[in-house]
Amino acid sequence: MPFLLRVELPDVPGSLGRLAGAIGEAGGDIEAIEIVEKRHDGTAVDDVLLELPPTAMPDTIVSACNQLPGVHVVWISRYAAGGNLFLDLEAVEDLTANPTEALDRLVDLLPVTFRADWAARVHRADGQRYSTEAAPSDLPFVELVRTERVEIEGDDVNVVVAARLGGNEIVVVGRRGGPDFLDSELGTWSPGRDPVTYAPTSGQTRSKTNTGISRSVFAWYSSYGA
Repeated sequence: MPFLLRVELPDVPGSLGRLAGAIGEAGGDIEAIEIVEKRHDGTAVDDVLLELPPTAMPDTIVSACNQLPGVHVVWISRYAAGGNLFLDLEAVEDLTANPTEALDRLVDLLPVTFRADWAARVHRADGQRYSTEAAPSDLPFVELVRTERVEIEGDDVNVVVAARLGGNEIVVVGRRGGPDFLDSELGTWSPGRDPVTYAPTSGQTRSKTNTGISRSVFAWYSSYGA
């Protein structure tokens, strides 16, 4: 069963290997790793896609990781997308290949690109035009000048971020319960800094990007709606 683990760890040589060893000893099998954020204090935040057999418990993985010096598990949950981490450039390629359905396809892709639970497209006058299955109904339109975290009145469950899609439409993405969206996930995408994928060990992939995850997607639809 696939799980997504978000973990803070020291940004030093060997820390990823120690983390992988602890996860393996606890019964987890790492499928992919992506750097979410590098911090000035010498720590990094990584998303780790795990495959757990029925005999392995998520709590065991968390305990094994937290026992490592400087390591803190931020979040662990089942990962509905399964199989791998869906990179932002893959999403852009998909959108470009299907321009007539791009806006609705964008909504479909954002949950797996952002490791979120749902997404929706909301119009100023028409309301919620399109959403994934798990999205709340009747999401409100919110005035935005940039990609930012938003609070939905009466919703104490979802962690939500929204971005403009032209002047009269926004895209809303939510995680049920967490983890919080980091600044690196919301920042302005910088052209020319595309993710680079490399394999730390056999069978694993790691995506490294200096500007955070999924910014290429926001850049694409900001341009589309401009």
